[in-house]
Amino acid sequence: MGIEIERKFIVAGQGWRAAAERVQAMAQGYLNGLDAVESGAQKASVRVRIEGQAAFLNLKSRQLGHTRQEFDCPIPVEDARQLLELCVGGRVEKRRHYVRHRGHLWEVDEFLGDNAGLVVAEIELDSADEAFARPDWLGVEVTDQPRYYNLALAGRPYSQWSAAERDSSLPPSGSP
Repeated sequence: MGIEIERKFIVAGQGWRAAAERVQAMAQGYLNGLDAVESGAQKASVRVRIEGQAAFLNLKSRQLGHTRQEFDCPIPVEDARQLLELCVGGRVEKRRHYVRHRGHLWEVDEFLGDNAGLVVAEIELDSADEAFARPDWLGVEVTDQPRYYNLALAGRPYSQWSAAERDSSLPPSGSP
């Protein structure tokens, strides 16, 4: 079983662009919707992702926060294309920029399509209490705000958010 320990932040500046080592286009969709996961009817999100010439089927447990179970299985790209046609909600398209900062690799996701305008940075850690240096282009943390999860963006994209929802300093809507 894989465990993912990940923190997610809004990107507040452009300084990361010059430091990006590489960029990967991605398209992904979900075989289940946010409602099924939030209600507890399903205990994991099921994602199909195409990254260039590679494709993956991914399952993530439904816990809110920085630590979740994660299973990532490579699949043929043609299978992934067919599975994307079965997905609920919309596709999430983005460019992932890989940026190193003081010993950690950051993944900066620049969303496209219906989620254009949203840019988030994620860092995967070895432990929940691992220290890391915050780059100066890093904004507010949104790890505990479900509306920033890709599963939520597939069902209700950034283009449909109100101005208040786009203000990441506000508490998460609909959270306990």
